[in-house]
Amino acid sequence: MNKKLTKVLATSIAAAALTATLAGCGKGSASSSSEGSGEIALWTHNAGNPDELAAVQKIVDSYNGSQDKVKIKVQAFPQDSYNDSVVSAAAAGNLPCIVDIDGPNVPNWAWAGYLKPLELDTDLSKHLPSTVAEWDGKPYAVGYYDVALAMMARTSDLEAAGVRVATMEQPWTKEEFQDALTKLKALGKWEHPLDLGTAGTGEWLPYAYSPLLQSFGGDLVNRDGFQTAEGELNGKEAVEWAGWFRGLADQGFMAKKSGKDSTQDFLNNKSAIVYTGSWAADKAKAALGDDLVVMPPVDLGEGPKIGGASWQWGVTSGCTNAEAAMDYLSYSLKPENIAAVAKATGTIPASEEAAAQIPAFAEGGANRIFMDFSREYAVMRPETPAYPFIATEYGKAVQDILNGAEPQSTLDSAVKAIDANIKSNGGYKN
Repeated sequence: MNKKLTKVLATSIAAAALTATLAGCGKGSASSSSEGSGEIALWTHNAGNPDELAAVQKIVDSYNGSQDKVKIKVQAFPQDSYNDSVVSAAAAGNLPCIVDIDGPNVPNWAWAGYLKPLELDTDLSKHLPSTVAEWDGKPYAVGYYDVALAMMARTSDLEAAGVRVATMEQPWTKEEFQDALTKLKALGKWEHPLDLGTAGTGEWLPYAYSPLLQSFGGDLVNRDGFQTAEGELNGKEAVEWAGWFRGLADQGFMAKKSGKDSTQDFLNNKSAIVYTGSWAADKAKAALGDDLVVMPPVDLGEGPKIGGASWQWGVTSGCTNAEAAMDYLSYSLKPENIAAVAKATGTIPASEEAAAQIPAFAEGGANRIFMDFSREYAVMRPETPAYPFIATEYGKAVQDILNGAEPQSTLDSAVKAIDANIKSNGGYKN
């Protein structure tokens, strides 16, 4: 997994542990931190990400200068300690007013009683759906951006192998993908022509691979009520996905464990096709120029799928000045603010108005395809408080299957654990 992706997803392992801890604290209203009169605390994990932190600070400074009723105060934590800090604050009933949250974990935080529904003076329907986190029919967090997975290759390599370029109008089918990998491997240029980032851990596993499962027709959980994974994670389609996924390694098309930076390995010509995304686009284009081709994920039966949602912002339920916190978030969602953060992070802006201010993401721009992928292919990771547990169990199953475990029994075990967790938490109902 590459370094840019690490910035987007690396804290999700800790986030999963964090949400389990929050739920374990019991449901209820968390008191906000003892903020000074007219001061509102905003916590972020971006201390180790100076470009994004600077963009957020600029929005805060602009808001603070636009009115004299309240002042937003940013407290940035290193990624490694951010979640520990939130856990400690939650246990002490001392959360700040505004927090950033990894999007898939928002339902757990909302269920645990630590977030309040958003009441903003902005039309969230204009945002990419994957940038708005909902639970129980209400929005609880909103982000400035998303990222999108894709398959990248060199046009020259595909031509040499006699493989057509996949497009949104005509993505590769499972059979075409098999044929493409066979032809590419026959060129003899790479030990493994495909790199799916199998060295990844934590949230990368459900983020990257559950869309492939969903394209087969399976899923992480039954989304009708989110009460069981039976038949979705261990049904016929899921078992077929597992066999296909492991088969890519068995046939020598991909490594069971890739290099740590799949994008850089691709640029170093260690693979023909890499499963990476929008965070790598500028670097890849700078290195390969017009030889770079960006393609949609494979249609494995139910159309191409990619994961949706990244870091987002919410207001804690115990915030003593929630109206002002909501006012700040509304202000921060102006198109020019969204565009500024997206530029700083190299990510997909959350709205068309913001995209129009970034040439690469405007209509006809070099990176517009990623916004199109997000709009057409993104599947939200299950919007249930059970998600952190589901993600962990699925991640274990993925790694076990890659290492040779029998698919059906492995997936059955994951389903059993997930269903037990849901049951032990009363179905995660209000």
